Amino acid sequence: MRRRVVVTGMGVITPLGHTVADLFASQAEGRTAVGPITRFDARTFPTTFASEVKGFDLARYVRDAGRYEHCGLNTHFALAAGKQAVEDAGLADPGKGDRSRMGVYLGSGEGSDEFPALVRGLAHALPDGAPKVDAAEFTKVMQVWMDGPREGEQEMYTPAGHLAAAFALDGPNQACQTACAASSQALGEALEIIRAGDADVMVAGGSHSMIHPLGVTGFNRLTALSQRNDSPRTASRPFDATRDGFVIGEGAGLVVLEELEHAKRRKATIYAELTGYGTTADAYRMTDPHPQGRGAIRAMADALADANLKPADVGYINAHGTSTQANDSTETAAIKAVFGDLAKKVPISSSKSMLGHLIAAAGVVELVISVVALRKGVVPPTINYANPDPACDLDYVPNQAREVRFRHVLSNSFGFGGQNVALIASRFVD
Repeated sequence: MRRRVVVTGMGVITPLGHTVADLFASQAEGRTAVGPITRFDARTFPTTFASEVKGFDLARYVRDAGRYEHCGLNTHFALAAGKQAVEDAGLADPGKGDRSRMGVYLGSGEGSDEFPALVRGLAHALPDGAPKVDAAEFTKVMQVWMDGPREGEQEMYTPAGHLAAAFALDGPNQACQTACAASSQALGEALEIIRAGDADVMVAGGSHSMIHPLGVTGFNRLTALSQRNDSPRTASRPFDATRDGFVIGEGAGLVVLEELEHAKRRKATIYAELTGYGTTADAYRMTDPHPQGRGAIRAMADALADANLKPADVGYINAHGTSTQANDSTETAAIKAVFGDLAKKVPISSSKSMLGHLIAAAGVVELVISVVALRKGVVPPTINYANPDPACDLDYVPNQAREVRFRHVLSNSFGFGGQNVALIASRFVD
């Protein structure tokens, strides 16, 4: 028989709360975290707002926080969320259990930002009137001005290594960067590692922050961000006809996945069972989903097959729901293709309407929200929904949370590059 995998710990650092309880309460009440950018002076940018983590202090979560001063926010957020998750699971004691059977799988974005040094170096090597950058001079000054340890922390795999060291997780240690699907991919691949018998426990999820000049510039140039600068709090409006792009956010989520019998032997609290995982590629374009949702359809269908479920078994869909024109209409079409006549009956909502888009960390945070919704029987709303779109005509739980009892939840994550991941979490039944 296939090894069953359950959720025994969860931790988050998000713009809507630094604990799972605070995050879900904010979601259920329809609060938003979106406001003016404070991490840098964004007054000259087409988009001047974001969903930032406020009041965060790493020292509240780890001893000797100064040792991580060269690390980026991706590592800081991951360490804090990871500490919550392993404590929640009762695995914080490094002497407890066989640590060689406990690993890490993280979907994390780039780390520390060396933007000031980069701009300074370019300005120095490109004096007024010069036709091009003096590469030799640029290299010379950057060797002096750039911080070596911070440079090393830009790599996406470093947070996974820090997590392993901080919590004595000596088993498999892996990282992926599949854009906005990364942390969901990490959960799915961690699930498969446990199913295969290569580990008994995996701390999995993701962390990211792109609220810096290069990140915001890149998404603005892709015309992916909302420019609703006159009303930031209503800018993220998934499935609404007037949507004009997503709101960039930041944060982290870590989940402890554990083989069922291992969890039962140590009498761990079981929040849910992770039963389905589907992953596909659109193989279409780097920045646009396939118009008919080809990859999204197969990811959802594969997750259902993996969980041995039918569409009628799913009681709630936590949508990718970015608030872009292309994603929301394509995701709607894909849900219709998979669920058929049931598509208009299943509640669907977008956590990003309140959180913004946490990029690599989005999927795991939305899976955490989905698990709590499953346990509480409360579906968070899609806020800022006021103008129906003929291309998006499903039940998006507009503006008010809803009490719904269900046994299985589907969580979608789609990323640039055509990455598609669908996860199914189920009420645990022994």
